[in-house]
Amino acid sequence: MVDAYTPLGSSESERDRLILEHIPLLKHIAGRMTLDVPGGIERDDLYGFGMLGLIAAADSWDASRGLKFSTYAYPRIRGAILDEIRRSDFLPRGRREKVRALEATLAQIEQEKGGPPTPEELSQAMGVPIEELDEIMVSAATAVETKLEDGPGDTLAALLSDPEAPDPVDSAEWNEMKDLLVDLIHELPEQEKAVITLYYGEDLLLREIATVMDVTESRVSQIHSRALFRLNGALTQRSGNTTQHAGE
Repeated sequence: MVDAYTPLGSSESERDRLILEHIPLLKHIAGRMTLDVPGGIERDDLYGFGMLGLIAAADSWDASRGLKFSTYAYPRIRGAILDEIRRSDFLPRGRREKVRALEATLAQIEQEKGGPPTPEELSQAMGVPIEELDEIMVSAATAVETKLEDGPGDTLAALLSDPEAPDPVDSAEWNEMKDLLVDLIHELPEQEKAVITLYYGEDLLLREIATVMDVTESRVSQIHSRALFRLNGALTQRSGNTTQHAGE
């Protein structure tokens, strides 16, 4: 199979075949990215941005290292899309100032309470409605390197991608984190739980989730960002408490 075994560089046709076979992966990635896409940029434009990453991956992939091409190409496709959007510096001045205010308020609350705030606490501290906070969060995740999806020790996105998958070293910490994440997902507000379940559990695209929930695609993106922020905060807080109690 080309994905796992074809050595790169044997011929230009093999490189082209590798690219063509993974265009469905490119479209899947672009369709699942929760982005604050600027006006004038369509979803098809994201495919073009991602194609740059796919081509670069095909040019640099070394099959002898034993890594599947799809695994190697995934972050490069996603990164190429984000790089092109960030390069356009699309955020209006007012929105960019709100993104900076979000980061400053987040840092202040974390210092004061010794842990991350909930979206509701952040909304109140910033003096903005929760719906506006949703929009700012999506802009922040798109425009800057803020990693709202990062969880303690392992990325929240990795845990969410397959909570049932065993850890390579089968560590107790990893298993406890997965069990905790399952509990936290059940505690999410219904709308947020639905988006997380459909996105990670059912592997639906944003437009498909929008159709199921009868909302716009941009609204799905906002709910997704809020849910990840809430999960990250709760996961960090509870795992920290667990570590503290273990050391007592």
